[in-house]
Amino acid sequence: MTKIGEDTGAKGAAQTFETQVGSGGELHQIAGPDDTVLTTQQGIPVADDQNTLKVGERGPALLEDFHFREKMFHFDHERIPERVVHARGFGVHGTFTLTESLEDYTVAKVLTEVGENTQMFVRFSTVAGNKGSPDLARDVRGFAAKFYTKEGNWDIVGNNIPVFFIQDAIKFPDLIHAAKQEPDRGFPQAQTAHDNFWDFISLTPESMHMVMWIMSDRTIPRSFRTIEGFGVHTFRLINAEGKGTYVKFHFKPKQGLQSVMWNEAVKLNGADPDFHRRDLWDAIDLDTPPEWDLGVQLFDDKFADSFEFDVLDATKIIPEEQIPVRKIGTFVLDAHVDNFFAETEQVAFCTQNVVPGIGFTNDPLLQGRNFSYLDTQLKRLGSPNFTHIPINQPKGCPVHNFQQDGHMAMRNPKGRVNYEPNSWERGENNPRESPTTGYKHFAAEENGRKAQVRSPSFADHYSQARQFFISQEPIEQKHIGDALVFELSKVERVDIREKMVGHLLNIDETLATVVADGLGLTKLPPKAKAAVEPRTDLPPSPALSIVARGPESFSGRKLGILVTDGASAALVKTLAEAVKAQGAVYEIIAPKIAGATLDDGTIAEAKQKIDGGPSILYDAVALVVSADGAKLLAEDKTAKDFVSDAFAHCKYIGYTDVALPFIERAGVQEKDMDEGFIPLGDKASAEGFLESCAKLRVWEREFKIDLDAAGFLAGQAAKRG
Repeated sequence: MTKIGEDTGAKGAAQTFETQVGSGGELHQIAGPDDTVLTTQQGIPVADDQNTLKVGERGPALLEDFHFREKMFHFDHERIPERVVHARGFGVHGTFTLTESLEDYTVAKVLTEVGENTQMFVRFSTVAGNKGSPDLARDVRGFAAKFYTKEGNWDIVGNNIPVFFIQDAIKFPDLIHAAKQEPDRGFPQAQTAHDNFWDFISLTPESMHMVMWIMSDRTIPRSFRTIEGFGVHTFRLINAEGKGTYVKFHFKPKQGLQSVMWNEAVKLNGADPDFHRRDLWDAIDLDTPPEWDLGVQLFDDKFADSFEFDVLDATKIIPEEQIPVRKIGTFVLDAHVDNFFAETEQVAFCTQNVVPGIGFTNDPLLQGRNFSYLDTQLKRLGSPNFTHIPINQPKGCPVHNFQQDGHMAMRNPKGRVNYEPNSWERGENNPRESPTTGYKHFAAEENGRKAQVRSPSFADHYSQARQFFISQEPIEQKHIGDALVFELSKVERVDIREKMVGHLLNIDETLATVVADGLGLTKLPPKAKAAVEPRTDLPPSPALSIVARGPESFSGRKLGILVTDGASAALVKTLAEAVKAQGAVYEIIAPKIAGATLDDGTIAEAKQKIDGGPSILYDAVALVVSADGAKLLAEDKTAKDFVSDAFAHCKYIGYTDVALPFIERAGVQEKDMDEGFIPLGDKASAEGFLESCAKLRVWEREFKIDLDAAGFLAGQAAKRG
């Protein structure tokens, strides 16, 4: 038994409570003799609220676990009709084309028939916010894909992060309750920067790897088009002989990875709360639809048994340096929905939707999701017949069964027969099971006692968190520190802040020190007790960095061109041509929405008025102004913000010579104009500017202009000795 420190931030008298550390390192809060015991809705005392009932430590979950089923059932039905999680979503249609067969590993036709085109529907989403929340909240992004295959619907219900907060599904309601708005006040909305979330996290060490990911730039992406997707869990592929191969699914964006800065995200939510939705809509309208490669990590029992961590643990990854991602196909998202409600809101994803040749493992989080999702759709869509809604109907194959009636049934069995087996003549309205083509579950042998347990192989909560952190570029590490300081600074209870710094000490001492200093802690708290001593020998994985794997060109990005009356028409035209040559787009911003009259008398039509077209909307900006126009803009606060924000957000800035006084009035001195400031004059300079913009940011600038950079740089210097 161990004691947790006093609750110094609680109102009234301080309280203490006892805990015990489970085999997975999680903290169980044990009720004392005078406390209220946790019970089910039937009043039955609960002995273990951390683990589902399993066959053995690593076995499958059991339907007998009435507490888990009741808890998840109630959680699934909390919202009508809004999703409890992933409420704010945006869906598009697309097509998947297989380029490499996996016939040695699976009988799934969608993964074996090269050249076959399979219709898809993909829904992107945030997790914590309600339907009206903004796109640029710091949050995990849902990336759920429905493949309408020849053998039925296959759903990969994934995220843009390959790990999750928890190891067992029984904790999912607690996680989401803690992350969402606090129930007594209804805020904060779409934010985790509050006491409840970090209290839960500080008592859940298994979340520390995910904490590194959510505090990284992965949770403030530039667009849906520039995020990765992951199936998160370890699944199985099953071949014709019944042999199983472990598989993890990956979606790799061909547009490259890209995120925004936190200050930028805050301002984007004000300027355009639909920024991600609009970006994807515009990309499809401009006939530049985004594409992803579908990749797999394949491995066998020999690798699983020798791997440093448990492949059934959803809080762990398999680094791509150990098992490379094998690209087997590409999907393109190129068609809008016809009606947002009918498709995006009514689409129903279920993790248990798999086709012959794809199966499950005993990952306890996946086992719980397989139960939860079907139950969720029943309540949210109001009927067991939600599969009759067009967006949820199979498109690549017919549907034949004897399921009938129910609320809002759109189809029923025809004729006399509605049962099986039967002796009536077989036909379309009297189908039979097929031992040859029907779905076969993987024949796994299970052995173990029935118990609510957590396998000791799940107990290392810090080693991969450290690996993720050291795999980031210095600027990304700084952003993780900044995010932790910001989030924890919103937490009112000092003891929660201290506990989190104690966890960080198990990940990286410099990070913990920077966060402690940012929070104004007078001394470092004790290091959190680890169930398993964290490893320090795991090497960096460059595949985990966004900056290290940035795009190779400016393709798919957007340039903002600020113009005034009298600006060079030739330069505006040259820039526009250079942007198109790069496969990018541009928008004209002007003092008036009607546009600006250029030096040849033509009018550059504006897409944005300067008040409504801040530089945060663009990946890079160009200042193509006249001398008189520069003087005019130098007196306008919004115009100066256009420049100062682009500078603060480390963007590339092209400019004409006469714009220099305007730039200086915006607060950027000539001595501060680094390599990201590029003079514009002729075609060669315009093309060179766009080539430089492929780097997207001048990250060295942030270390020079950010007050919080000093502590991080000092820590890095100390590490180097």
